[in-house]
Amino acid sequence: MAEAIFNALAPEGWRARSAGTRPAGTPNPRTGPLLAEIGLRLPPHPPRRLTPRMLRRADRTVTMGCIDTSACPAVRFPEATVDWGLADPGPLTDDGFRAVRDRICALVLALRMELRPAPRPRTER
Repeated sequence: MAEAIFNALAPEGWRARSAGTRPAGTPNPRTGPLLAEIGLRLPPHPPRRLTPRMLRRADRTVTMGCIDTSACPAVRFPEATVDWGLADPGPLTDDGFRAVRDRICALVLALRMELRPAPRPRTER
């Protein structure tokens, strides 16, 4: 959800890649319809596992709040990580899910203001 929202609102030169420590095989079935309510689509890939390589290549790392400190490689990069402290929307009602979605939208808009200018182009490491 956060990847779709960020990429829809991202400043030029910025792209999000979402990943998790224990990603599900498929997105929550409510994610697509609740993104569609705000005119967005799910990313065209299945959930991904977060890797140290992804973190090394990232200009910014944002965790959603359900960080698993025993399994998450992001804890090794605290200087580059911001945690948004969001609830896991999965067990919430549709209204709770929407509240998390809307909070992500607000946080992405605020983050967008911090992301100027665009990062330098990345080379493959």
